[in-house]
Amino acid sequence: MRLFVGLGNPESRHARNRHNIGFMAVDALVRRHEFAPFRAKFSGALAEGTVAGERVLALKPATYMNLSGASVGACARFYKIEPAEIAVIHDELDLAPGKLRVKRGGGTAGHNGLRSIDAAIGPDFWRVRLGIGHPGVKELVLSYVLQDFSAEEMGWVTPLVEAVAEALPLLAADDDSAFMSKVALILKPQRPKPQRPQAKTDDETNGL
Repeated sequence: MRLFVGLGNPESRHARNRHNIGFMAVDALVRRHEFAPFRAKFSGALAEGTVAGERVLALKPATYMNLSGASVGACARFYKIEPAEIAVIHDELDLAPGKLRVKRGGGTAGHNGLRSIDAAIGPDFWRVRLGIGHPGVKELVLSYVLQDFSAEEMGWVTPLVEAVAEALPLLAADDDSAFMSKVALILKPQRPKPQRPQAKTDDETNGL
């Protein structure tokens, strides 16, 4: 069993905040893979479905970002899910807007949601980092992450979270490199190679 967690803050007023891109990604994967409807559980919203033949849970903690670990820990303990089978999707200030990075384990880089989860289950979980860019000044970070994405920004946010949802089976199989490559390919499809000109026939050469 796998657990995919999207980080964000509850209440409709936060729905389009930059801090809520994790929620947006989980909503996209629930739609894309036709999970059962969300239900209130583990101080959050939980949905269940199947991805690549494997049972998968999707969780949006309703504890507010700084206490995300309480929800994730309760769910993991109930279903006996190991940290290595958990992937947390979250906003990343230190990545350019629209960029994606994935790794298992590591630090929290000052992200309060990750810090809370780390304290609850340990550091050995997957981190799916979705870049939102940095305001440039540390003092502006809080107001920046709690601002809504602009209509222009949604032009890259929506394709990004949909690509993450489509490529999810690869991450569910622990193939993070293939997952990142597929997301990149979906967002920037390869151009078809130009066809080589066909050799002219004798009739074409003679102008017939």
